[in-house]
Amino acid sequence: MARVLVVEDDQFVRSALIRHLTEAAHTVRSVGTALEALREVAHVGFDVVILDLGLPDLDGGEALKMLRGITDVPVIIATARDDEAEIVRLLNDGADDYLTKPFSVEHLSARMTAVLRRSRATAAGAEPPSRVIRVGGLSIDPLRRQAELDGAALDLTRREFDLLAFLAGRPGVVVARRELLAEVWQQSYGDDQTIDVHLSWLRRKLGETAAKPRYLHTLRGVGVKLEPPR
Repeated sequence: MARVLVVEDDQFVRSALIRHLTEAAHTVRSVGTALEALREVAHVGFDVVILDLGLPDLDGGEALKMLRGITDVPVIIATARDDEAEIVRLLNDGADDYLTKPFSVEHLSARMTAVLRRSRATAAGAEPPSRVIRVGGLSIDPLRRQAELDGAALDLTRREFDLLAFLAGRPGVVVARRELLAEVWQQSYGDDQTIDVHLSWLRRKLGETAAKPRYLHTLRGVGVKLEPPR
């Protein structure tokens, strides 16, 4: 059972989501505006937020940025927009997952289960190893969740850190995308675009590009590896 906040202004969609989630034994609160959502999140502890983008008072994308300023609660975007650039921007801004409307309740349930599993594993899972991982100029401390490049601290999101630490723990080893989804995202299936977005953002913070990689190397159709610059 999870505590879910539904942020949706369409009363029909909102009612359907509330009914389905309640029948699945979740505790559900719902609001119809971004400002109400921010107020709820600031005062109530939720396990996951389902956020519509077409809100009457504030675009959901802006609401997402504001949510990320006050909480790390997992956010699943529910949107009728299928523009790739917008989806990439939402993932970059901190969305944990997204669903394009219309979607089935079964699909929503599967995505919620995966997001909650990741969140709970992070909060209550095994203690990370205490040793500092070093690959070239990279230094990664899993226990303190800190990373440095050539002595300078890296400002990484939670998912970027998890991705970097996982790859750095296997230097020179090509990791399949399916394994990254299973180990970093804790889901057995997903969109390769999610991995590509996080790799792209991580590359920028490492001062490299896909065309001119230093640490992160993509082998098309095979996977990704991290190794020190040559």
